[in-house]
Amino acid sequence: MKDKVAVIWKFVLIIIRNKYLVAVSFFVLWVTFLDTYNLLDRFEHLQDLNALKKEIDYYKNEISVYKTQYNELFSSKSNLEKFAREQYLMKEENEDLFIIISD
Repeated sequence: MKDKVAVIWKFVLIIIRNKYLVAVSFFVLWVTFLDTYNLLDRFEHLQDLNALKKEIDYYKNEISVYKTQYNELFSSKSNLEKFAREQYLMKEENEDLFIIISD
């Protein structure tokens, strides 16, 4: 048991005496865990950024779809009337509207 402790202690002393190894180890620990902009937080922020970029692409696609629908809808009066009749159940003054609900 004393031999194992002595071997471990000698190894620890060798590591502690090497000032460059201690400095690099301290720097790596500081940058990884303790710094304001540590690596763990940066990784989380990169994941959030990628998710937001995907949302931006999704909404740009949705905007283009709605723009094409808007342009098609307001291109002629008949398209606008068709849309109003189908979506908002609008009718002219002297016509009846029958709504059929299928089960």
